[in-house]
Amino acid sequence: MPKRLILLRTFIRENASSFISMLLLVVVPLVVSSTLAYSLYSYQELLQNLPLGHLLLYFAVVSLTMALALTPTTFVALVSGFYIGWVGFPGLVVAYGIAALIGYSLARLIDHGKMMRFLNRFEKARILMQELRHQSWSLIFLTRISPVLPFALMNFVLSLLQINKRKFLLASMVGMLPRTFFFFWIGTQANNIISLLENPDSGRNGQLLMIALIIISIGGLYFVFDRALKKALRKAANQNI
Repeated sequence: MPKRLILLRTFIRENASSFISMLLLVVVPLVVSSTLAYSLYSYQELLQNLPLGHLLLYFAVVSLTMALALTPTTFVALVSGFYIGWVGFPGLVVAYGIAALIGYSLARLIDHGKMMRFLNRFEKARILMQELRHQSWSLIFLTRISPVLPFALMNFVLSLLQINKRKFLLASMVGMLPRTFFFFWIGTQANNIISLLENPDSGRNGQLLMIALIIISIGGLYFVFDRALKKALRKAANQNI
């Protein structure tokens, strides 16, 4: 059996729990949010005119549901904008930060550093991971600004790089702001929760903004990875001289 195939099989076997977790982080939010949408339509009064104590409880709950991939961040932003309005926007931003930290910590518990230990066996991969950590602020910001990269999955993937927790929190919150503000605003403009969640009409300008954020994210990530890879290859070559 070719050596590369053996290494691939070993990599998958040793990190099976991490890969299964990442798959669930993509699938579960889609299933749960669809169920919640109709529940919210049936019991719309539950989230209307919440007193402060209930509002704080709401944000504590959504922090957990976003961290555990039970609800997508876009879903929470739309619902919060629709039911709570702008008074709830600061609470949502804080909830995103808490959810990011919870997801980061859970991923570290699941992975136990196994993926990095495997990659560190290979000099070029080890140096590449070091370079990506050096550019972690840009890396986190660019993954967060994208409206199509799943929040909980990115928590897991970024945690595997063993990025500094404080930097992870700040870059996550800053990167989430543009799309959070946008989807929250759409929620405040809607008249019906079901039509809002099934087809959040953002208009032409909104669609252009989403396209721009995706392009910035993809282009920026390509630049970050390309620069990190080139630096890693140069360092590896210098060490072998």
